[in-house]
Amino acid sequence: MSGPVLIAPSILAADFVRLADEIAAVERAGADLLHIDVMDGHFVPNLTIGPPVVESIKKVAKVPLDVHLMITNADTFIPEFVAAGADYVTVHVEACPHLHRTIQSIKECGAKAGVTINPATPVTLLQDILGDVDLVLIMSVNPGFGGQKFIPSALKKVVAIREMLDRIQSRALLEVDGGVKVDNAAQIIEAGANVLVAGSAIFSSRDYAGTISALRAAGQPAGIVGSRTALHR
Repeated sequence: MSGPVLIAPSILAADFVRLADEIAAVERAGADLLHIDVMDGHFVPNLTIGPPVVESIKKVAKVPLDVHLMITNADTFIPEFVAAGADYVTVHVEACPHLHRTIQSIKECGAKAGVTINPATPVTLLQDILGDVDLVLIMSVNPGFGGQKFIPSALKKVVAIREMLDRIQSRALLEVDGGVKVDNAAQIIEAGANVLVAGSAIFSSRDYAGTISALRAAGQPAGIVGSRTALHR
C-alpha cells in the first residue's frame, strides 16, 4: 500500500475540562481528524457523549470529525450526529442488523459512512458492504475504555481488509483504533492501515507534535507521507 498516513487523536483521552484547548493543541500539532467515541453503556460498558458535545466540538474544530458510534440503536441517532457536525460516522457490524440500510442512511444525511468490527468478529462479515463505505475501522482492543493494550491478531485483520479493499479498487480509508503507540505504528501501517487513532499515546505525552510526527513517520520507510488531502478525495 502507498498513500498518506493520517493521524486521528481520540478525544476520549483528552482533558475534558480543557477540551477546546486540547483540540486546538492537537490541531496545531498536525492532527488530520478528531476521533470521537460515542458509547451508550449498553453495547459497550461505558457511557460517554452525545450530539450536543459533538456540536460544541464542531464549533471549535478545524479538522473533520470522525464519530465512532458504539451504540445499539445507531439508526435512531445518525441524523442527530450528522446535524451536530459529524463528517464521518462509523457504525458496528455487530450492532446493526440491517447494515446496508444504516450505511445508506449515513450517506443520505450528508456524512461519509464507516463500518467497524470488534476484535473477535471475522472480517468476512464486511465483505458485502466494503463497496459502499468510505472508511473501515478495525478495533484492536475490545471497545469501551481507552488505554488498553493492542491485540496483535488485529494485524491479520488489517492485512485481510487491505487485500479486500484493493481487490475492489476501493479508496476507503482503513483505520485502526486501540493501543496504537509509536512503537507499533510501523507494523500497523505495513499491514495496510492509513489512519491511526491514538488517544493516550498523544494526550498522555508532553509533546503532542512530536508524538504525532513520530506516529506519522512510522510509515516513511514505505514512502508514505502524511497529508490531509486524502480526506477530500
